[in-house]
Amino acid sequence: MKNPNDIRQLATDVLAGIAPEADLSTVGDHEDLREALDLDSMDFLNFIIGLSQGSGVPIPESDYPRLFTLQGLVAYLTR
Repeated sequence: MKNPNDIRQLATDVLAGIAPEADLSTVGDHEDLREALDLDSMDFLNFIIGLSQGSGVPIPESDYPRLFTLQGLVAYLTR
């Protein structure tokens, strides 16, 4: 999964299972996803786990801050 559009779709799908009321399409590329989508720490952790499982890319805890924005998570998962 190296296509940015596929990664955005994965993020949307994972988010739907965690916070169905959250709308990723309303979030700017540089906004903090946790604040923009009102995700608490457990929601964000589950989001990261879902992204890792869906993409097949291991995401160590030390890299979580790189995934705080939509641009960051797309860049991280397309590398």
